[in-house]
Amino acid sequence: MSKTKERTVTPSANGAPPQRPVAGPVAPPRVSARRRRPGVIALSLALIAAGGAGVAVLLLQVGDRTPVVTVVRDVQVGQVLTEQDLGEASVALDPAVKAVRADDLKSVVGKRAAVELKPGSLLSPSQVTKDSLVKPGEQLVPIGLKPDQVPATALAPGQKVQLVHVPAQGATSVGDDGKPSDSAQETIAGRVVKASKAAPGTGIVVVDVATVAADGPKAAAWVAAGALRLVLDAPDGR
Repeated sequence: MSKTKERTVTPSANGAPPQRPVAGPVAPPRVSARRRRPGVIALSLALIAAGGAGVAVLLLQVGDRTPVVTVVRDVQVGQVLTEQDLGEASVALDPAVKAVRADDLKSVVGKRAAVELKPGSLLSPSQVTKDSLVKPGEQLVPIGLKPDQVPATALAPGQKVQLVHVPAQGATSVGDDGKPSDSAQETIAGRVVKASKAAPGTGIVVVDVATVAADGPKAAAWVAAGALRLVLDAPDGR
């Protein structure tokens, strides 16, 4: 609705009635045109182009998938892998992730699991081994460790350990000949084969340690007497 400007007319000298106000046209407001800013336009075009390039890169990454080997059922440490334990999946694989390619599936069948494998995980080359975790001439000794005896460093298959005989206070250490031993601390070298998770409630961790066959019975006797402690060796014996 346009606004009008009223114009007032005074009465004439002869007494004639005054005329009604006459409406006159009002000039429309002058609108100034905005100046175009070339810099803003150029920046907008650059942002649009960058956004399009980012979408293109994302689509390329999503489309770049690699067929890899996956684990489809639980596999215990030392268990021989079969084709039924493994599957295939196509995933967008980060270069930093080492995974067995689907083309190499048959190369891992028949090898042993070096760690516990869980369904839904990718299989990496370091998780399998062609060597038996318990070698000929060795025995496997299960050792239960209380929460205060478990090292803060997570136990993993292959770690070298020392089984230390710690007799109860006042007890005498017995040597291989059945006679009292002067050695205060007798040790047995071993290697971790598997370490369980802490048992609910007790927190006890069971560690399977491989020792030479001659030391297996002795280590088992120490465990039964509650006189054994497990000590981790430094990596590579250093």
